[in-house]
Amino acid sequence: MREQIEKLKIEIDESLSKIVDRNGLEAIRIKYLGRKGEINNLLKELTNLSIEERRVFGNEINRLKHELTERLNAYLATLTTESSKIEMLLPGKMGYIGHHHPLSKIFDEIINFFETYGFAVATGPEIEFDWYNFEALNIPKDHPARDMFSSLYITDELLLRSHTSPIQIRVMEKRKPPIKIICPGRCYRFDAFDASHSPVFHQVEAFCVDEGVSFGELKWLLAEFISAIFGPKVKFDFRPSYFPFTEPSAELAISCTVCGGEGCPVCGNSGWLEMLGCGMVHPQVLKNVKISPKKYSGYALGMGVERVAMIKYMIDDIRVFYNNDIRFLEQF
Repeated sequence: MREQIEKLKIEIDESLSKIVDRNGLEAIRIKYLGRKGEINNLLKELTNLSIEERRVFGNEINRLKHELTERLNAYLATLTTESSKIEMLLPGKMGYIGHHHPLSKIFDEIINFFETYGFAVATGPEIEFDWYNFEALNIPKDHPARDMFSSLYITDELLLRSHTSPIQIRVMEKRKPPIKIICPGRCYRFDAFDASHSPVFHQVEAFCVDEGVSFGELKWLLAEFISAIFGPKVKFDFRPSYFPFTEPSAELAISCTVCGGEGCPVCGNSGWLEMLGCGMVHPQVLKNVKISPKKYSGYALGMGVERVAMIKYMIDDIRVFYNNDIRFLEQF
């Protein structure tokens, strides 16, 4: 038995000296440590020996088995370390770098701007009651202004909100002035999906109600906003308009970012691009939420996020924001 053990030790040493890779290491493990390996075969022969010999040679065989296991693990560690070395002269593999969606970038810029000026972010449900979406905003059921919104109704009193203005009503119901909030969110209208319209779009509204709030403050805020988003060289122009929930109302236009106001096909050769709607909060809107229009006044402004992004990045088709074309998204 001793001769067999010594012979097996020599054979193992020779085999280990020839290891070059993991496959060779695994072959040695199976040959000597496997269920039908050489060491297990020696253990089976112990049954033919006396009790004393079993104890002596059994300990030697188990010691050999333990030593071989340790040596194989050491070889494996060596092979793993060598295979994981970095070859500094080989060209590196560049990982794919993700990009912010252009709408997310514009959302962040708009929200960061208004937060800097003390506005808090407010949110509301996308499935809204007719009261909040229209009636509380001075748009009763028979008002012709409802045709502007092409609303998507679920029931007679429930609809997918067509603008984020309902958030203003919900906030004013719960809080008394001073109120200074922005309302970002997704909106829905029954519009064709074409170059300038989408049935799902995003909007941000800014809203302020307090004592002594004036139209002049609104103009100053929008001047700062245009400069921050589009740069100090972009001009802006206020034009009278009409919205049921503001009085007086205005539309803001900015000088065309493509031609610099000289006139081009993008701006219809006018030199101006319509940007957003705004105005002073209508007294009836304040009355609907039990806020005295004699004591308080306020302003509101609303803009389409896609509209801002299209103007800033000179994009002529709103559909590219939703196509998820990686060639487009990588530009941002």
